[in-house]
Amino acid sequence: MPALQKDVASLVEERQDELLQILSDLIRFRTVSPPARNTVEAQQYVEAFLKKTGFETTSWDVFPNDPNVVGVKKGIDSAHYNSLIMNGHIDVADVGDISVWTVPPFELTKKDGFLYGRGTSDMKGALAVGLFAVKLLHDMDITLKGDLQIQSVIGEEAGEAGTLSCTEKGYTADFALVIDGSDLHIQGQGGVITGWITVKSKEVFHDAMRMKMIHAGGGIKGASAIEKMMKIIEGLQELERVWAVTKQYAGFLPGTNTINPAVIEGGRHAAFVADECRLWITVHFYPNETYQSVIEEIEHHLQCIAMADPWLREHPLYFKWGGKSMIEERGEIFPALELSRDHQAIRLLEQVHQQVMAAPAVVGMSKTVTDAGWLGEAGIPTAIYGPGKLEEAHAIDEKLAMKDLLDFTKTLVQFIPAWCNTKKANPNKNNRF
Repeated sequence: MPALQKDVASLVEERQDELLQILSDLIRFRTVSPPARNTVEAQQYVEAFLKKTGFETTSWDVFPNDPNVVGVKKGIDSAHYNSLIMNGHIDVADVGDISVWTVPPFELTKKDGFLYGRGTSDMKGALAVGLFAVKLLHDMDITLKGDLQIQSVIGEEAGEAGTLSCTEKGYTADFALVIDGSDLHIQGQGGVITGWITVKSKEVFHDAMRMKMIHAGGGIKGASAIEKMMKIIEGLQELERVWAVTKQYAGFLPGTNTINPAVIEGGRHAAFVADECRLWITVHFYPNETYQSVIEEIEHHLQCIAMADPWLREHPLYFKWGGKSMIEERGEIFPALELSRDHQAIRLLEQVHQQVMAAPAVVGMSKTVTDAGWLGEAGIPTAIYGPGKLEEAHAIDEKLAMKDLLDFTKTLVQFIPAWCNTKKANPNKNNRF
């Protein structure tokens, strides 16, 4: 076993109480989203921690009282050695009815080899490791030649694009690791986009006029927007079935690419023929697709259906896709992420994982979505890798295995210097930060 690996393994075990204290501190911050707008104190804690370990930090409000924090530790030869982003979200899911929890959701409870509390698995456990890892590297006086960047972002739980805000500000690197829960598998992901489809009449009719709209000789060329939306829903179901038959991607069961008619709103009063109907859909797509191409495909399919209907032909469908917040805009986008198995950083991560775990890393696809797609969308090679099982995320009595937390720490503390002290494949690449 290499000397660094032995030192790291021993040090992590010896100082695990420090890690648990960081996790306990983070869990106490009630950063539930929704309602959100409650992460200032937690992010101030993160920022202060990073400053103490030699990072230059920046923070800005993505939404009021919901700031992102980015810390950068410049390497001694940034131009020639690889840079790394570690990205994680500070917000957590709603706890629901606290009375059904058997442990306090906002206190860390250690029991039978597990750590309980909201966010242990999704994903304050991983964030705590990220902070602890950079502290260990700092205390061990390990020099990094490439830049190390920590992004603590807001809003992931409510589709609020904290990570997108980082890329919009120009933060980039040679590789990004999103340390969200993946059960310590190295993963890419499919994508998700929500959208609103609206059917709207140009005229408004009293309910008593319906007989003249639907019977021969009535003379009223009108329609119920709700009934016309039924055609649109049928069209979406047809397209969903076509996708299930014609599209596939390794790591996903056939038919994973779904179109869910999630919410429908329509009509104004029982005394009116419905003049407007809105359908809120959620679309899942594969890693080799973009949300832009999926939008184009859905719109084209529905426009063809509308052109075959005399009334819809004269009443165009309205589309509104995505958004930067499910809270503010009732819309979200999670871009897909293809995993480049032969990328140097992923091969290195596999190697370090195997050294720590004494077993090969599982490489595949996440069954959910994270912010990783935004980093990939920005042209940054990215992977998801973190502790925590999907079934624990958002669960009552959320928990994380202590062993997984420690194993992840050992892996991260070795991967960071291994990557940041490897020469760039393309030294001419200009990293802004």
